[in-house]
Amino acid sequence: MSSGKTPRYNRYSGGAAIASTSRMEASFAPTFSAAGAKAEGSSTYKQHRRTPSSSSTLTYSPRDDDDGMEPQVFAEQPSVKLCCQLCCNVFKDPVITTCGHTFCRRCALTSDKCPVDAAKLTVVVNNIAVAEQIGELFIHCKYGCRAVGMAGKPGAYEVDPLGCPFTIKLSTRKEHEASCDYRPVRCPNNPSCPPLLTMNLEAHLKECEHIKCPHSKYGCTFIGNQDTYETHLEVCKFEGLKEFLQQTDDRFHEMQLTLAQKDQDIAFLRSMLGKLSEKLDQLEKNLELKFDVLDENQSKLSEDLMEFRRDASMLNDELSHINARLNMGILGSYDPQQIFKCKGTFVGHQGPVWCLCVYSTGDLLFSGSSDKTIKVWDTCTTYKCQKTLEGHDGIVLALCIQGNRLYSGSADCTIIVWDIQTLQKVNTIRAHDNPVCTLVSSHNMLFSGSLKAIKVWDIVGTELKLKKELTGLNHWVRALVASQNHLYSGSYQTIKIWDIRSLECVHVLQTSGGSVYSIAVTNHHIVCGTYENLIHVWDIESKEQVRTLTGHVGTVYALAVISTPDQTKVFSASYDRSLRVWSMDNMICTQTLLRHQGSVTALAVSRGRLFSGAVDSTVKVWTC
Repeated sequence: MSSGKTPRYNRYSGGAAIASTSRMEASFAPTFSAAGAKAEGSSTYKQHRRTPSSSSTLTYSPRDDDDGMEPQVFAEQPSVKLCCQLCCNVFKDPVITTCGHTFCRRCALTSDKCPVDAAKLTVVVNNIAVAEQIGELFIHCKYGCRAVGMAGKPGAYEVDPLGCPFTIKLSTRKEHEASCDYRPVRCPNNPSCPPLLTMNLEAHLKECEHIKCPHSKYGCTFIGNQDTYETHLEVCKFEGLKEFLQQTDDRFHEMQLTLAQKDQDIAFLRSMLGKLSEKLDQLEKNLELKFDVLDENQSKLSEDLMEFRRDASMLNDELSHINARLNMGILGSYDPQQIFKCKGTFVGHQGPVWCLCVYSTGDLLFSGSSDKTIKVWDTCTTYKCQKTLEGHDGIVLALCIQGNRLYSGSADCTIIVWDIQTLQKVNTIRAHDNPVCTLVSSHNMLFSGSLKAIKVWDIVGTELKLKKELTGLNHWVRALVASQNHLYSGSYQTIKIWDIRSLECVHVLQTSGGSVYSIAVTNHHIVCGTYENLIHVWDIESKEQVRTLTGHVGTVYALAVISTPDQTKVFSASYDRSLRVWSMDNMICTQTLLRHQGSVTALAVSRGRLFSGAVDSTVKVWTC
């Protein structure tokens, strides 16, 4: 049979009707034209009765991968062009793949490559033309076939001479088999009756002895044949109630429908209730979020109000100082040339700035921050960050310069040595068991302060050799200053003065106001800033306290000194976000600098310029 013409079968020709080819040649064309499909689809025959001569054995076996598939016993052997080259059976759900060949869909999906050209198989589209050709092939009704055991083919079938004699188109088999007279059925009266064919059902029902009364569901126990059935209906007590029972059934059915509808309504209401509950939860979350935002805004407003009051207090203090100078007749101390103004801001750190140090030879400013880095700023030409030094694992708390070396102390308890010329790390020393709070150098020695301890290091090239540890300190050493032949250290309400040559304590100054956070030494005075907002001043010769300077409303974190032949100024930085300028000639505040948005924590001076670092992550430059 060719792909361009479909033969029509009225009878068997006497030869064996083959269900499917066994193994076929690999060289066939797996795709077909639409024209061939149309030619085959022109047949108008629906079914054909076979002759007794066509009862020879058939050799069809269902595919192994088509479990439960109904037998397809073809009236004549199909063309090899209608068979899949992978499974060697007639195409089932034929598809065209990327290689251009046609295969069964299941074969194409389960095989890795084409058997013809070894190309990867991917389904492209259904082969409708081939499917229509296969649908025009004639097969035996499944009720005209019987299973037969064959070697190697346990599921083979043959034509049953006692079965349905018709051959039908494959595409119309379901329509025929649904109404076939040879279709097996069960007696509707009793499943125990022997199996029947559809053509024999009517005769069987006339003779069946298991006919039940139509009112058996109401309790009637009658069982009999057709004759006794008609007699029983005349005397059945339920027959007279037939209309009532029918109405009852109808009513019961309506109630079931109503109940089912109610169940649907309840399910719908439950669904709506769930959605309402979800919406209510969302509204509660939104309300909580709005309350949180309201609380946050209220807290922010309270903080802003406190800052406003603090600024107002500082302004009042400033006015008081002005009045005091007017009353004292020293208004001339306000020299317009000595008013400090903010000239610029260095921005780059990602956390608070805690320490500053100036390398005057190269006009470089070093700043240490909570972001664990040290930034190098050009303060002369570009005014930009030259490099970021990374190496510490904790907050950078202290910076110090000796020669061409930069020393940095950190909360990671180490001191790192940096070469200023190359800006490279050259050494790391595990200095203390606690954070290194402050560093100062003098007489080729480095002094480091930590908890209740000051360590003295000899500077030998890039190495630090521990020389001595100064003890007898009562708290954190947050301030160290070296001046001439003395080292000044500040801890809790105490300033100790050490002889640098002997490394012995030669004097102790008692303070008030909590821990000493900062120390500055001028030609005539020792100045310290404390936790409780105070600045104490001692005479450097007599070691007698001569004044306590007030004005700050927060801890005094840092002090710096600018001295000229005419006057000496001390700068103080505070938690209250302000800097103050103090004239040491008359011990009064001559200026308050307010530009930072956070606590001012560090100061450094160079060539008449003042640098301030703050918690707002910036460094500001002040000049006259």
